[in-house]
Amino acid sequence: MKITPAIPARLDVIDALRGFAIVSIMLVHNVEHFDLIYRPPGLTEWLKSLDSAVWDSIFFLFGGKSYAIFSLLFGVTFFIQLHARQQRGEDFRTRFAWRLMLLFGFGLLNSLFYQGDILAFYATVGLLLIPVARLGNKTVFLIALVLMLQPVEWLALINALQHPELKLADPASWAYFGRGAAYLRGDSLLATLYGNFTNGRMAALLWSWENGRMFQMPALFMLGMLAGRLSLFVPSPESRRFWTRTLLAASLLFLPLFFLKSELRGLVSGEAVREPLSVMLATWSNLAFMLVLVSGFVLLFQGGTRERLVSIFAPLGRMSLTSYFTQSVAGSFIYYGYGLGLYKVTGASQSLLIGLGLALLQGWFSVWWLRRHKQGPLEALWHRATWAGRSTGGGLKAVQN
Repeated sequence: MKITPAIPARLDVIDALRGFAIVSIMLVHNVEHFDLIYRPPGLTEWLKSLDSAVWDSIFFLFGGKSYAIFSLLFGVTFFIQLHARQQRGEDFRTRFAWRLMLLFGFGLLNSLFYQGDILAFYATVGLLLIPVARLGNKTVFLIALVLMLQPVEWLALINALQHPELKLADPASWAYFGRGAAYLRGDSLLATLYGNFTNGRMAALLWSWENGRMFQMPALFMLGMLAGRLSLFVPSPESRRFWTRTLLAASLLFLPLFFLKSELRGLVSGEAVREPLSVMLATWSNLAFMLVLVSGFVLLFQGGTRERLVSIFAPLGRMSLTSYFTQSVAGSFIYYGYGLGLYKVTGASQSLLIGLGLALLQGWFSVWWLRRHKQGPLEALWHRATWAGRSTGGGLKAVQN
C-alpha cells in the first residue's frame, strides 16, 4: 500500500468543510425542531406555503448530505492521524480504538439532549476502520462500494420480487418515535433526558438501520480514508482535476437518481418492492449531491475564495465536537417542553431563522475561543484523554481533530 508522505498535519479546507457541515446540520435540526416535528395550528396560508418551501429546500440541500460530509471527513481525519503516527514509526490503531471509546461517551452524553445523536454511532461503526487501515486502495474501495450498494436492501428487493403480494409492517422505529413525542413535549427535564437515553436511542438505532445508514456510514468512512491517502484535499493541479471531474459526474448522476426517488411511488406499485428501492435511491442520490457540495466547496476553496471560506467556517470546523454538542443542548432547550417549548409556535421558516442565529452565535464563540486556546473545550478534553499517560510530541498537537 502506498501512503502519500507529504500530507500536512492540518488542512484548512477540512476545517472549513467540516464547519460548513456543522452549520447545515444546525439548520436541518432546527427546521425539524430537533426531532420534535410539529406544525403549529392556525397558520395563514401564505405562511404554510413558505414553511413548506423552506422545509423542502433545506432537506433538498442538506438532508442526508450534511451527515454524509461529516462521515467522509471522519475517514479523512482518521487517515491524517494514522499517517502522522506512521511517520514516527508508531501504530495509531490501538490508540484510535481508545479514542472511539471516548467519543462513544461523548455521544451518550449528547444523546441525553438529542436522540438523533450520531457520535455514538460513529464511535461504534468507526471500529471498522481499524481492520481495513492496512488494506490496499482497491480492496478498501471495493468494500466501500459493496456497503454503499446496500446489500440488505438488495436481499429485501429480491425477496419482494419473488413474493409480490408481500405486505410490510410499519417500520419499527415509528413506535419509538411516537412514544418520544410525549416526553419531548412534557415539562420534565429528567423525563426528557431519560426518554432520549432509552427510548430515543432505540428510535435512532432502528431508523438508521431502516434507512441504510449502517452501511452508508462505514462506506463513507472508508472513502474518506482513501481521499486522505490520495491527498485529494491537498491543493494541487491533480486534486483540482479530480474534483472538477467529480463535480461533473456527480451532477449528472444526481439528476436521474433524484427523479427516480421522487417518482418512485408512481413508477412502482408494490410496497414491498418500493421500500428497498427507496432506501437505495435515497442513499445514492444523497451521495451524489454530497459529492456535488464537497467538490464545489473544494474548487471554490482552491479557486481564490480560500480566506473567506476559512474565516467563515473553519473556526466551527476546528470546534466541531463542541459545536455539535452545544447545538443539541441549546436546541433541546429552545424547542422541547421542559425549556422554552417553541415547537408549539414556530414553523419551518421561523425555525430556520433561529438556526441561522444559533450558527452565527456558535461561529462568533468559536472565533473568540480559538483566539485564546488552541482547541475547543471538548476537543481539548478529548485530545488529553486520548493521549493520557503518554506524551504526544509537540509536532502532533496540531493534527486534525
